[in-house]
Amino acid sequence: MNMRKILKGMYALWYREFRVFLREKSRVISSVFLPLFWYFIFGGGVGSIAAVRGNYRHFIFPGFLVMTIIFSGLFNGAYIVWDKKVDFLKEVLIAPLSRTVIFVGKVIGGMTDSLLQSYILLAIGIVLGIPFTFTSVLLTAFILFVFAIGVVSLGLTIGSFMESPEGYGLISSFVIYPLFLLSGALYPLDNLPHWMRILTHIDPATYAVDGLRNVIIGESSMSFLSNLGVITGFDLVLIFIGTWAFNKMKL
Repeated sequence: MNMRKILKGMYALWYREFRVFLREKSRVISSVFLPLFWYFIFGGGVGSIAAVRGNYRHFIFPGFLVMTIIFSGLFNGAYIVWDKKVDFLKEVLIAPLSRTVIFVGKVIGGMTDSLLQSYILLAIGIVLGIPFTFTSVLLTAFILFVFAIGVVSLGLTIGSFMESPEGYGLISSFVIYPLFLLSGALYPLDNLPHWMRILTHIDPATYAVDGLRNVIIGESSMSFLSNLGVITGFDLVLIFIGTWAFNKMKL
């Protein structure tokens, strides 16, 4: 298969995902305003008693950027389940494209959806007075881009094994909330119990949140490159597993 056909196939898959995204305005609104709702509730409520250096709302904002990627990225896996139910995926698979190419095209499409939503929230954060600089905005956008690759791949991997949207919704809930709540998005990780600290170190979202805090407010427990390295490793593992899952997927 020549490169032109591969790129044309990826573009077609990306364009289809993007068109679906544009039609679902309610999804965009909910994915942006749900993190904002949590942001103001926690910022005003927990922020009144939380012991963090500086402004608590500034401290938790990076976590809600990550939350947008987690929720919207994993949601893309539900489309795989629906595509299997309506036999759209069968039509895609008879095209002269390998399943690996189809997986990559789906990842790119899902990333576009997730990143647009997170970048809208990023722009709102600038209006809200989060202390961004031009450089920190660029680095924030880059970290979200890298993290989105792994999260969308995770959603597609789960979706490739599921047979019903209800089953996917149940399983994804068990993934979404631990990813977000164990990431340190809402609290410092310094004084956690030992068992909980282990879980936070396993959670890839922890490194995305820490990396964003590094570039936005200058607070982190690891260096920018260390956080980026862990997130990149997460991406590579999920791309490998997702490609394998797509090639084993039964329709």
